Amino acid sequence: MPLATLRHTLAARYPLICLETHEEPRARALVRQLADELGEACFEWSVADGLSHANFRYTAGRPPTGADASGGWQPGVSMPSSQAAPARRSFVDTDDLDAALRFIDREGPRGIYLLFDTHPFLDAPTVQRLLREIAFDHATRHCTLVLVGPRIDLPPEIARHALFETLPLPDLARVREIFREELDAYANAPGHLRVTGERVTAERLMQQMLGLCEEDVRRLLRLCIHADGAIDDDDLRRVTRIKREMLAESALDVDFPDAGKLAVAGMANLKRWLSLREAAFRGAAPGLPTPRGVLMLGVQGGGKSLAARTIAADWRLPLARLDIGALQDKFHGETERKLRAALAAAEALAPCVLWIDEIEKAMAQGGSEADGGIGRRVLGALLTWMAERDRPVFIAATANDIRALPPELLRKGRFDEIFFVDLPDAAARVEVFCIHLARRGLDAAGFDLAALAAACEGFSGAEIEQAVISACFEAGAAKLPVSGELVIAELRRTRPISVTMAEAVAALRDWARDRAVPA
Repeated sequence: MPLATLRHTLAARYPLICLETHEEPRARALVRQLADELGEACFEWSVADGLSHANFRYTAGRPPTGADASGGWQPGVSMPSSQAAPARRSFVDTDDLDAALRFIDREGPRGIYLLFDTHPFLDAPTVQRLLREIAFDHATRHCTLVLVGPRIDLPPEIARHALFETLPLPDLARVREIFREELDAYANAPGHLRVTGERVTAERLMQQMLGLCEEDVRRLLRLCIHADGAIDDDDLRRVTRIKREMLAESALDVDFPDAGKLAVAGMANLKRWLSLREAAFRGAAPGLPTPRGVLMLGVQGGGKSLAARTIAADWRLPLARLDIGALQDKFHGETERKLRAALAAAEALAPCVLWIDEIEKAMAQGGSEADGGIGRRVLGALLTWMAERDRPVFIAATANDIRALPPELLRKGRFDEIFFVDLPDAAARVEVFCIHLARRGLDAAGFDLAALAAACEGFSGAEIEQAVISACFEAGAAKLPVSGELVIAELRRTRPISVTMAEAVAALRDWARDRAVPA
Protein backbone atom coordinates (compact mmCIF):
# COMPACT_ATOMS: atom_id res chain seq x y z
CA MET A 1 0.00 0.00 0.00
CA PRO A 2 1.66 3.28 -1.06
CA LEU A 3 2.11 5.91 1.66
CA ALA A 4 0.01 8.34 -0.38
CA THR A 5 -2.95 5.94 -0.41
CA LEU A 6 -3.10 5.70 3.38
CA ARG A 7 -2.57 9.45 3.69
CA HIS A 8 -5.54 10.17 1.43
CA THR A 9 -7.68 7.68 3.33
CA LEU A 10 -6.88 9.30 6.67
CA ALA A 11 -7.32 12.81 5.25
CA ALA A 12 -10.78 11.79 3.99
CA ARG A 13 -11.65 10.71 7.58
CA TYR A 14 -12.65 7.23 6.56
CA PRO A 15 -14.36 5.89 9.69
CA LEU A 16 -12.77 2.45 9.88
CA ILE A 17 -9.48 1.22 8.40
CA CYS A 18 -8.23 -2.35 8.85
CA LEU A 19 -4.46 -2.56 8.43
CA GLU A 20 -3.52 -6.23 8.19
CA THR A 21 0.17 -6.67 8.94
CA HIS A 22 2.63 -8.45 11.21
CA GLU A 23 4.76 -5.28 11.34
CA GLU A 24 3.16 -3.46 14.23
CA PRO A 25 6.09 -1.05 14.86
CA ARG A 26 6.15 -0.05 11.21
CA ALA A 27 2.37 0.48 11.14
CA ARG A 28 2.54 2.57 14.33
CA ALA A 29 5.36 4.75 12.98
CA LEU A 30 3.60 5.20 9.64
CA VAL A 31 0.26 6.27 11.15
CA ARG A 32 1.95 8.57 13.66
CA GLN A 33 3.90 10.23 10.85
CA LEU A 34 0.75 10.78 8.80
CA ALA A 35 -1.15 12.07 11.84
CA ASP A 36 1.56 14.67 12.37
CA GLU A 37 1.49 15.67 8.70
CA LEU A 38 -2.31 16.03 8.82
CA GLY A 39 -2.25 17.91 12.12
CA GLU A 40 -4.33 15.27 13.85
CA ALA A 41 -4.14 13.89 17.36
CA CYS A 42 -3.09 10.25 17.44
CA PHE A 43 -4.23 7.81 20.12
CA GLU A 44 -3.36 4.16 20.69
CA TRP A 45 -5.13 1.28 22.41
CA SER A 46 -3.87 -2.13 23.46
CA VAL A 47 -5.22 -4.59 25.99
CA ALA A 48 -2.05 -4.11 28.03
CA ASP A 49 -1.99 -0.30 28.21
CA GLY A 50 -5.54 0.81 27.45
CA LEU A 51 -6.18 4.00 25.50
CA SER A 52 -3.41 6.59 25.47
CA HIS A 53 -2.03 9.52 23.52
CA ALA A 54 0.62 8.81 20.94
CA ASN A 55 1.63 12.31 19.83
CA PHE A 56 -0.13 14.80 22.18
CA ARG A 57 -1.22 16.91 19.23
CA TYR A 58 -4.52 18.76 19.39
CA THR A 59 -6.46 20.36 16.57
CA ALA A 60 -9.54 22.49 16.20
CA GLY A 61 -12.87 20.78 16.68
CA ARG A 62 -14.31 18.98 19.64
CA PRO A 63 -12.56 19.99 22.90
CA PRO A 64 -9.83 17.52 23.80
CA THR A 65 -9.28 16.04 27.21
CA GLY A 66 -6.59 16.89 29.78
CA ALA A 67 -4.60 15.13 32.42
CA ASP A 68 -5.69 14.97 36.03
CA ALA A 69 -3.41 14.64 39.00
CA SER A 70 -3.61 10.86 38.97
CA GLY A 71 -2.24 10.62 35.47
CA GLY A 72 -5.64 9.73 34.03
CA TRP A 73 -7.82 11.91 31.80
CA GLN A 74 -10.94 13.93 32.43
CA PRO A 75 -13.21 15.18 29.62
CA GLY A 76 -13.56 18.87 28.90
CA VAL A 77 -10.17 20.03 30.21
CA SER A 78 -8.10 21.44 27.39
CA MET A 79 -4.35 20.81 27.21
CA PRO A 80 -2.43 22.67 24.47
CA SER A 81 0.22 20.74 22.62
CA SER A 82 2.89 23.18 23.88
CA GLN A 83 2.14 22.02 27.43
CA ALA A 84 1.98 18.31 26.57
CA ALA A 85 4.29 16.22 28.68
CA PRO A 86 6.58 13.90 26.78
CA ALA A 87 5.56 10.97 28.98
CA ARG A 88 2.90 8.61 27.70
CA ARG A 89 -0.46 9.14 29.51
CA SER A 90 -3.47 6.88 29.40
CA PHE A 91 -7.18 7.41 29.72
CA VAL A 92 -8.52 5.81 32.89
CA ASP A 93 -10.68 2.68 32.75
CA THR A 94 -10.06 1.94 29.07
CA ASP A 95 -8.17 -1.36 29.31
CA ASP A 96 -11.14 -3.27 27.84
CA LEU A 97 -11.87 -2.67 24.17
CA ASP A 98 -15.57 -2.05 24.75
CA ALA A 99 -14.72 0.55 27.44
CA ALA A 100 -12.27 2.29 25.08
CA LEU A 101 -14.79 2.34 22.23
CA ARG A 102 -17.49 3.61 24.57
CA PHE A 103 -15.20 6.47 25.61
CA ILE A 104 -14.39 7.29 21.96
CA ASP A 105 -18.07 7.18 21.04
CA ARG A 106 -19.26 9.40 23.88
CA GLU A 107 -16.47 11.87 24.62
CA GLY A 108 -13.36 10.97 22.67
CA PRO A 109 -11.52 13.89 21.07
CA ARG A 110 -11.18 14.22 17.35
CA GLY A 111 -8.25 12.29 15.90
CA ILE A 112 -6.88 8.99 14.68
CA TYR A 113 -7.19 5.96 16.96
CA LEU A 114 -4.78 3.05 16.50
CA LEU A 115 -6.26 -0.14 17.96
CA PHE A 116 -3.89 -3.11 18.25
CA ASP A 117 -4.78 -6.81 18.43
CA THR A 118 -8.53 -6.32 18.46
CA HIS A 119 -9.33 -9.63 16.75
CA PRO A 120 -10.02 -11.64 19.95
CA PHE A 121 -12.75 -9.14 20.92
CA LEU A 122 -14.52 -8.48 17.64
CA ASP A 123 -17.16 -11.16 18.23
CA ALA A 124 -18.58 -9.36 21.27
CA PRO A 125 -22.00 -7.78 20.49
CA THR A 126 -21.10 -4.65 22.49
CA VAL A 127 -17.91 -4.11 20.51
CA GLN A 128 -19.73 -4.60 17.21
CA ARG A 129 -22.46 -2.12 18.17
CA LEU A 130 -19.96 0.53 19.30
CA LEU A 131 -17.95 0.16 16.07
CA ARG A 132 -21.12 0.75 14.08
CA GLU A 133 -22.09 3.79 16.22
CA ILE A 134 -18.67 5.36 15.68
CA ALA A 135 -18.83 4.62 11.94
CA PHE A 136 -22.33 6.13 11.69
CA ASP A 137 -21.28 9.35 13.45
CA HIS A 138 -17.84 9.82 11.93
CA ALA A 139 -18.94 12.86 9.92
CA THR A 140 -19.60 14.82 13.12
CA ARG A 141 -17.10 13.17 15.48
CA HIS A 142 -14.14 13.20 13.07
CA CYS A 143 -12.72 10.03 14.56
CA THR A 144 -10.93 7.46 12.44
CA LEU A 145 -10.32 4.00 13.86
CA VAL A 146 -7.33 2.09 12.50
CA LEU A 147 -7.40 -1.59 13.48
CA VAL A 148 -3.91 -3.16 13.26
CA GLY A 149 -3.23 -6.89 13.39
CA PRO A 150 -2.08 -9.88 11.35
CA ARG A 151 -5.69 -10.85 10.62
CA ILE A 152 -8.85 -8.82 11.09
CA ASP A 153 -12.19 -10.55 10.54
CA LEU A 154 -15.15 -8.20 10.71
CA PRO A 155 -18.82 -9.19 10.59
CA PRO A 156 -20.44 -8.22 7.25
CA GLU A 157 -22.51 -5.43 8.79
CA ILE A 158 -19.31 -3.74 10.01
CA ALA A 159 -17.05 -4.69 7.10
CA ARG A 160 -19.16 -2.56 4.73
CA HIS A 161 -17.99 0.52 6.67
CA ALA A 162 -14.33 -0.54 6.62
CA LEU A 163 -11.45 -0.22 4.21
CA PHE A 164 -8.93 -3.09 4.27
CA GLU A 165 -5.31 -2.30 3.53
CA THR A 166 -1.97 -4.07 3.88
CA LEU A 167 1.57 -2.78 4.24
CA PRO A 168 3.58 -3.53 1.10
CA LEU A 169 6.50 -5.90 1.32
CA PRO A 170 9.84 -4.28 0.45
CA ASP A 171 10.95 -4.48 -3.16
CA LEU A 172 14.56 -4.97 -4.21
CA ALA A 173 15.35 -1.26 -4.03
CA ARG A 174 14.05 -1.08 -0.45
CA VAL A 175 15.95 -4.25 0.52
CA ARG A 176 19.14 -2.61 -0.78
CA GLU A 177 18.45 0.42 1.43
CA ILE A 178 17.96 -1.84 4.46
CA PHE A 179 21.24 -3.63 3.68
CA ARG A 180 23.06 -0.31 3.43
CA GLU A 181 21.62 0.89 6.73
CA GLU A 182 22.43 -2.31 8.61
CA LEU A 183 25.92 -2.69 7.14
CA ASP A 184 26.76 0.93 8.03
CA ALA A 185 25.38 0.46 11.55
CA TYR A 186 27.53 -2.65 12.02
CA ALA A 187 30.67 -0.93 10.71
CA ASN A 188 30.14 2.10 12.96
CA ALA A 189 29.63 0.04 16.12
CA PRO A 190 32.59 0.00 18.57
CA GLY A 191 35.09 -2.73 17.81
CA HIS A 192 33.60 -3.63 14.43
CA LEU A 193 35.08 -3.47 10.95
CA ARG A 194 33.30 -3.19 7.65
CA VAL A 195 31.41 -6.30 6.53
CA THR A 196 33.33 -8.40 4.03
CA GLY A 197 32.07 -10.58 1.20
CA GLU A 198 31.59 -10.78 -2.54
CA ARG A 199 29.16 -8.37 -4.17
CA VAL A 200 27.51 -11.17 -6.13
CA THR A 201 26.85 -13.07 -2.90
CA ALA A 202 25.31 -9.96 -1.33
CA GLU A 203 23.08 -9.52 -4.38
CA ARG A 204 21.92 -13.13 -4.15
CA LEU A 205 21.21 -12.64 -0.44
CA MET A 206 19.12 -9.56 -1.25
CA GLN A 207 17.15 -11.55 -3.77
CA GLN A 208 16.63 -14.29 -1.20
CA MET A 209 15.22 -11.72 1.25
CA LEU A 210 12.44 -10.71 -1.16
CA GLY A 211 9.00 -11.74 -0.01
CA LEU A 212 9.77 -10.99 3.65
CA CYS A 213 8.64 -7.96 5.63
CA GLU A 214 11.12 -5.23 6.56
CA GLU A 215 11.57 -6.37 10.16
CA ASP A 216 12.34 -9.92 9.02
CA VAL A 217 14.89 -8.65 6.50
CA ARG A 218 16.66 -6.68 9.24
CA ARG A 219 16.64 -9.57 11.69
CA LEU A 220 18.00 -12.09 9.20
CA LEU A 221 20.69 -9.71 7.93
CA ARG A 222 21.84 -8.97 11.49
CA LEU A 223 21.97 -12.70 12.16
CA CYS A 224 24.24 -13.12 9.12
CA ILE A 225 26.69 -10.28 9.71
CA HIS A 226 26.98 -10.57 13.49
CA ALA A 227 27.98 -14.23 13.19
CA ASP A 228 31.35 -13.53 11.53
CA GLY A 229 31.28 -10.02 10.06
CA ALA A 230 30.92 -11.38 6.54
CA ILE A 231 28.32 -12.29 3.93
CA ASP A 232 29.09 -15.66 2.35
CA ASP A 233 27.49 -18.82 0.98
CA ASP A 234 26.82 -20.09 4.50
CA ASP A 235 24.56 -17.08 5.01
CA LEU A 236 22.70 -17.90 1.81
CA ARG A 237 22.00 -21.41 3.02
CA ARG A 238 21.01 -20.18 6.48
CA VAL A 239 18.61 -17.57 5.14
CA THR A 240 17.09 -20.05 2.67
CA ARG A 241 16.40 -22.52 5.49
CA ILE A 242 14.95 -19.91 7.84
CA LYS A 243 12.85 -18.35 5.11
CA ARG A 244 11.33 -21.71 4.21
CA GLU A 245 10.44 -22.21 7.86
CA MET A 246 8.92 -18.73 8.06
CA LEU A 247 6.86 -19.30 4.92
CA ALA A 248 5.91 -22.87 5.87
CA GLU A 249 2.31 -21.85 6.54
CA SER A 250 2.20 -19.56 3.53
CA ALA A 251 0.86 -20.55 0.13
CA LEU A 252 4.00 -19.29 -1.60
CA ASP A 253 7.25 -21.21 -1.93
CA VAL A 254 10.23 -19.28 -3.29
CA ASP A 255 13.13 -20.91 -5.11
CA PHE A 256 16.03 -19.90 -7.34
CA PRO A 257 16.35 -22.72 -9.91
CA ASP A 258 19.70 -23.40 -11.51
CA ALA A 259 19.61 -23.44 -15.31
CA GLY A 260 22.46 -25.94 -15.35
CA LYS A 261 20.32 -28.54 -13.61
CA LEU A 262 17.21 -28.17 -15.77
CA ALA A 263 16.57 -29.26 -19.34
CA VAL A 264 13.32 -29.52 -21.28
CA ALA A 265 13.04 -31.79 -24.28
CA GLY A 266 11.01 -30.65 -27.28
CA MET A 267 8.58 -27.72 -26.88
CA ALA A 268 10.30 -25.78 -29.67
CA ASN A 269 7.40 -23.34 -30.14
CA LEU A 270 7.26 -22.48 -26.43
CA LYS A 271 11.04 -22.03 -26.24
CA ARG A 272 11.08 -19.69 -29.24
CA TRP A 273 8.11 -17.71 -27.91
CA LEU A 274 9.89 -17.20 -24.58
CA SER A 275 13.22 -16.24 -26.16
CA LEU A 276 11.50 -13.53 -28.21
CA ARG A 277 9.94 -11.98 -25.09
CA GLU A 278 12.71 -12.17 -22.49
CA ALA A 279 14.11 -8.73 -23.37
CA ALA A 280 10.64 -7.17 -23.24
CA PHE A 281 10.02 -8.64 -19.80
CA ARG A 282 13.26 -7.11 -18.54
CA GLY A 283 12.23 -3.71 -19.95
CA ALA A 284 14.98 -3.76 -22.57
CA ALA A 285 12.62 -3.54 -25.55
CA PRO A 286 11.14 -0.01 -25.65
CA GLY A 287 7.67 0.22 -27.14
CA LEU A 288 6.80 -3.42 -26.48
CA PRO A 289 4.40 -4.47 -23.71
CA THR A 290 5.68 -6.50 -20.80
CA PRO A 291 4.77 -10.19 -21.27
CA ARG A 292 2.21 -11.25 -18.68
CA GLY A 293 2.30 -15.03 -18.80
CA VAL A 294 1.38 -18.34 -20.40
CA LEU A 295 -1.04 -21.15 -19.65
CA MET A 296 0.30 -24.63 -20.41
CA LEU A 297 -2.32 -27.34 -20.88
CA GLY A 298 -1.50 -30.93 -21.49
CA VAL A 299 -1.15 -34.55 -20.53
CA GLN A 300 0.13 -35.35 -17.06
CA GLY A 301 3.86 -35.98 -16.95
CA GLY A 302 4.45 -34.10 -20.20
CA GLY A 303 6.88 -31.58 -18.68
CA LYS A 304 4.67 -28.57 -17.96
CA SER A 305 5.95 -28.09 -14.42
CA LEU A 306 9.54 -28.53 -15.57
CA ALA A 307 8.94 -25.91 -18.26
CA ALA A 308 7.70 -23.43 -15.63
CA ARG A 309 10.85 -23.95 -13.57
CA THR A 310 13.01 -23.63 -16.67
CA ILE A 311 11.51 -20.24 -17.54
CA ALA A 312 12.71 -18.85 -14.21
CA ALA A 313 16.11 -20.54 -14.57
CA ASP A 314 16.72 -19.35 -18.14
CA TRP A 315 15.60 -15.81 -17.34
CA ARG A 316 17.64 -15.86 -14.09
CA LEU A 317 14.64 -14.90 -11.99
CA PRO A 318 13.25 -16.10 -8.66
CA LEU A 319 10.50 -18.69 -8.96
CA ALA A 320 7.46 -18.26 -6.70
CA ARG A 321 5.30 -21.37 -6.62
CA LEU A 322 1.72 -20.84 -5.52
CA ASP A 323 0.62 -23.87 -3.51
CA ILE A 324 -3.08 -24.25 -4.28
CA GLY A 325 -3.61 -26.77 -1.50
CA ALA A 326 -2.20 -24.38 1.11
CA LEU A 327 -4.77 -21.74 0.10
CA GLN A 328 -7.73 -23.80 1.26
CA ASP A 329 -9.09 -22.88 4.68
CA LYS A 330 -12.24 -23.79 6.57
CA PHE A 331 -12.84 -20.25 7.85
CA HIS A 332 -14.90 -17.84 5.76
CA GLY A 333 -12.77 -15.40 3.78
CA GLU A 334 -9.48 -16.94 4.86
CA THR A 335 -8.78 -18.60 1.51
CA GLU A 336 -9.11 -15.28 -0.31
CA ARG A 337 -6.96 -13.55 2.33
CA LYS A 338 -4.20 -16.13 1.84
CA LEU A 339 -4.39 -15.65 -1.92
CA ARG A 340 -4.09 -11.86 -1.60
CA ALA A 341 -1.10 -12.25 0.73
CA ALA A 342 0.59 -14.69 -1.66
CA LEU A 343 0.08 -12.41 -4.66
CA ALA A 344 1.41 -9.43 -2.68
CA ALA A 345 4.50 -11.47 -1.81
CA ALA A 346 4.95 -12.37 -5.49
CA GLU A 347 4.79 -8.68 -6.41
CA ALA A 348 7.45 -7.96 -3.79
CA LEU A 349 9.67 -10.58 -5.47
CA ALA A 350 9.27 -8.91 -8.87
CA PRO A 351 10.72 -9.35 -11.36
CA CYS A 352 9.90 -13.01 -10.91
CA VAL A 353 8.03 -15.99 -12.36
CA LEU A 354 4.83 -16.99 -10.57
CA TRP A 355 4.21 -20.70 -11.08
CA ILE A 356 0.59 -21.75 -10.51
CA ASP A 357 0.65 -25.52 -10.82
CA GLU A 358 -2.66 -27.25 -11.67
CA ILE A 359 -4.53 -23.97 -11.60
CA GLU A 360 -7.85 -25.73 -12.09
CA LYS A 361 -7.69 -26.90 -8.46
CA ALA A 362 -7.93 -23.32 -7.22
CA MET A 363 -11.46 -22.74 -8.41
CA ALA A 364 -14.75 -24.44 -9.17
CA GLN A 365 -15.87 -24.51 -12.76
CA GLY A 366 -18.81 -22.36 -13.73
CA GLY A 367 -21.17 -21.20 -10.99
CA SER A 368 -20.90 -24.23 -8.72
CA GLU A 369 -21.52 -23.44 -5.08
CA ALA A 370 -20.63 -26.90 -3.80
CA ASP A 371 -17.60 -25.39 -2.06
CA GLY A 372 -19.57 -22.53 -0.52
CA GLY A 373 -18.63 -20.16 -3.33
CA ILE A 374 -14.93 -20.20 -2.44
CA GLY A 375 -13.90 -21.15 -5.97
CA ARG A 376 -15.81 -18.23 -7.46
CA ARG A 377 -14.32 -15.77 -4.99
CA VAL A 378 -10.81 -17.08 -5.57
CA LEU A 379 -11.33 -16.84 -9.33
CA GLY A 380 -12.57 -13.27 -8.98
CA ALA A 381 -9.64 -12.24 -6.82
CA LEU A 382 -7.13 -13.88 -9.16
CA LEU A 383 -8.62 -12.39 -12.33
CA THR A 384 -8.72 -8.92 -10.77
CA TRP A 385 -5.06 -9.17 -9.80
CA MET A 386 -4.09 -10.50 -13.23
CA ALA A 387 -5.78 -7.55 -14.89
CA GLU A 388 -4.58 -4.81 -12.52
CA ARG A 389 -1.05 -5.81 -11.53
CA ASP A 390 1.63 -3.40 -12.62
CA ARG A 391 4.69 -5.25 -11.32
CA PRO A 392 6.76 -7.53 -13.62
CA VAL A 393 5.37 -10.89 -12.50
CA PHE A 394 5.32 -13.47 -15.29
CA ILE A 395 2.66 -16.14 -14.72
CA ALA A 396 3.48 -19.70 -15.73
CA ALA A 397 0.26 -21.61 -15.09
CA THR A 398 -0.27 -25.30 -15.79
CA ALA A 399 -3.45 -27.37 -16.06
CA ASN A 400 -4.29 -31.02 -16.67
CA ASP A 401 -8.11 -30.99 -16.73
CA ILE A 402 -9.48 -28.51 -19.24
CA ARG A 403 -13.05 -29.28 -18.16
CA ALA A 404 -12.37 -27.78 -14.73
CA LEU A 405 -11.16 -24.44 -16.09
CA PRO A 406 -13.76 -21.63 -16.10
CA PRO A 407 -14.21 -19.83 -19.43
CA GLU A 408 -13.31 -16.47 -17.84
CA LEU A 409 -9.76 -17.70 -17.35
CA LEU A 410 -9.36 -18.85 -20.94
CA ARG A 411 -10.48 -15.78 -22.79
CA LYS A 412 -7.84 -13.93 -24.80
CA GLY A 413 -5.97 -11.37 -22.73
CA ARG A 414 -5.79 -13.31 -19.47
CA PHE A 415 -2.61 -14.97 -20.74
CA ASP A 416 -0.42 -13.90 -23.62
CA GLU A 417 -0.69 -17.40 -25.07
CA ILE A 418 -2.14 -20.83 -24.33
CA PHE A 419 0.18 -23.73 -25.19
CA PHE A 420 -0.76 -27.38 -25.49
CA VAL A 421 1.92 -29.78 -24.22
CA ASP A 422 1.35 -33.14 -25.89
CA LEU A 423 3.18 -36.40 -25.35
CA PRO A 424 6.72 -36.16 -26.81
CA ASP A 425 7.27 -37.10 -30.44
CA ALA A 426 10.16 -39.31 -31.57
CA ALA A 427 12.74 -36.50 -31.66
CA ALA A 428 11.69 -35.24 -28.24
CA ARG A 429 11.83 -38.78 -26.82
CA VAL A 430 15.45 -39.05 -27.97
CA GLU A 431 16.18 -35.80 -26.11
CA VAL A 432 14.46 -37.15 -23.00
CA PHE A 433 16.63 -40.26 -23.05
CA CYS A 434 19.80 -38.19 -23.52
CA ILE A 435 18.88 -36.00 -20.53
CA HIS A 436 18.07 -38.81 -18.11
CA LEU A 437 20.93 -41.08 -19.17
CA ALA A 438 23.38 -38.21 -18.67
CA ARG A 439 21.97 -37.43 -15.21
CA ARG A 440 22.87 -40.97 -14.16
CA GLY A 441 26.36 -40.82 -15.54
CA LEU A 442 25.58 -42.87 -18.65
CA ASP A 443 26.88 -42.03 -22.13
CA ALA A 444 23.93 -41.78 -24.52
CA ALA A 445 26.27 -42.67 -27.40
CA GLY A 446 26.37 -46.23 -26.07
CA PHE A 447 22.61 -46.69 -26.58
CA ASP A 448 20.50 -47.18 -29.69
CA LEU A 449 18.43 -44.03 -29.12
CA ALA A 450 16.26 -44.59 -32.19
CA ALA A 451 15.25 -48.04 -30.92
CA LEU A 452 14.56 -46.66 -27.44
CA ALA A 453 12.41 -43.86 -28.88
CA ALA A 454 10.47 -46.30 -31.01
CA ALA A 455 9.83 -48.55 -28.00
CA CYS A 456 8.21 -45.79 -25.96
CA GLU A 457 5.74 -44.22 -28.38
CA GLY A 458 2.85 -42.78 -26.38
CA PHE A 459 4.94 -42.44 -23.20
CA SER A 460 5.24 -39.21 -21.27
CA GLY A 461 8.60 -37.76 -20.25
CA ALA A 462 7.99 -38.78 -16.63
CA GLU A 463 7.27 -42.37 -17.67
CA ILE A 464 10.47 -42.51 -19.74
CA GLU A 465 12.48 -41.22 -16.77
CA GLN A 466 11.03 -43.91 -14.52
CA ALA A 467 11.93 -46.59 -17.07
CA VAL A 468 15.56 -45.41 -17.06
CA ILE A 469 15.61 -45.37 -13.23
CA SER A 470 14.12 -48.88 -13.04
CA ALA A 471 16.68 -50.16 -15.54
CA CYS A 472 19.47 -48.74 -13.37
CA PHE A 473 18.09 -50.59 -10.34
CA GLU A 474 17.82 -53.83 -12.31
CA ALA A 475 21.38 -53.47 -13.57
CA GLY A 476 22.66 -52.74 -10.08
CA ALA A 477 20.92 -55.77 -8.60
CA ALA A 478 22.34 -58.03 -11.33
CA LYS A 479 25.77 -56.32 -11.19
CA LEU A 480 25.54 -55.61 -14.90
CA PRO A 481 26.02 -52.42 -16.92
CA VAL A 482 22.87 -50.52 -17.86
CA SER A 483 21.91 -51.45 -21.41
CA GLY A 484 19.28 -50.48 -23.93
CA GLU A 485 17.76 -53.93 -23.60
CA LEU A 486 17.13 -53.39 -19.89
CA VAL A 487 15.51 -50.05 -20.59
CA ILE A 488 13.27 -51.51 -23.31
CA ALA A 489 12.28 -54.35 -20.98
CA GLU A 490 11.17 -51.79 -18.39
CA LEU A 491 9.23 -49.87 -21.04
CA ARG A 492 7.36 -53.03 -22.02
CA ARG A 493 6.30 -53.57 -18.40
CA THR A 494 4.77 -50.09 -18.27
CA ARG A 495 1.25 -49.13 -19.35
CA PRO A 496 1.62 -45.49 -20.40
CA ILE A 497 -0.93 -42.79 -19.73
CA SER A 498 -1.88 -42.80 -23.41
CA VAL A 499 -3.31 -46.29 -22.75
CA THR A 500 -4.63 -46.03 -19.19
CA MET A 501 -6.33 -42.68 -19.91
CA ALA A 502 -6.79 -42.95 -23.67
CA GLU A 503 -10.22 -41.27 -23.70
CA ALA A 504 -9.07 -38.31 -21.59
CA VAL A 505 -5.95 -37.81 -23.71
CA ALA A 506 -8.00 -37.93 -26.92
CA ALA A 507 -10.52 -35.41 -25.55
CA LEU A 508 -7.72 -33.07 -24.49
CA ARG A 509 -6.10 -33.23 -27.90
CA ASP A 510 -9.42 -32.63 -29.60
CA TRP A 511 -10.09 -29.53 -27.45
CA ALA A 512 -6.62 -28.09 -28.00
CA ARG A 513 -6.56 -28.65 -31.75
CA ASP A 514 -8.15 -25.29 -32.60
CA ARG A 515 -7.80 -23.50 -29.25
CA ALA A 516 -4.14 -23.74 -28.26
CA VAL A 517 -0.69 -23.44 -29.81
CA PRO A 518 1.33 -26.70 -29.89
CA ALA A 519 4.24 -26.30 -27.48
